[in-house]
Amino acid sequence: MNQSRQPAFKAWIPAAIWLGIITLESTGIASSDNTSRFLFPFFHWLTGVDLVRFAVWNHILRKIGHFVGYFILSLLLFRAWKATIPPRARKRVDASSSPVRWCMVWARASFLMTVLVATLDEWHQTFLPSRTGRWQDVVLDSCAGLVAQVAIWRYLRRRNS
Repeated sequence: MNQSRQPAFKAWIPAAIWLGIITLESTGIASSDNTSRFLFPFFHWLTGVDLVRFAVWNHILRKIGHFVGYFILSLLLFRAWKATIPPRARKRVDASSSPVRWCMVWARASFLMTVLVATLDEWHQTFLPSRTGRWQDVVLDSCAGLVAQVAIWRYLRRRNS
């Protein structure tokens, strides 16, 4: 393997693994009925919650899971695109040769790929009897991807100043 391409290949491994996890969670294995089978006894033991109140908490926990999962995906995609796409050359005012840590191309590619994965995930779920594909989940997942990109930008901006 070309030595210059090896770091880019390695940067894609975590993103590919996370995509695999999202794909697995898109199946009937992670349907609400299946996850509540082990979550309800645990939450009932922990908090004493009844089945009716647990249904609300189960819904909230699943939406938090969507957000966190796609937030992480977007972070990993940014890392992978950063290793893959060279930053655009910019004329610098100062003579420093510090590496480019953030580039709009990386953020845009990461966000758009997150939206694509979210869309395909929900579309796939429309074909499964135990799942429902919802456009609202695509919006939630896309918002998570956008928040991740803003968080990266803000973190790197603060770090540089």
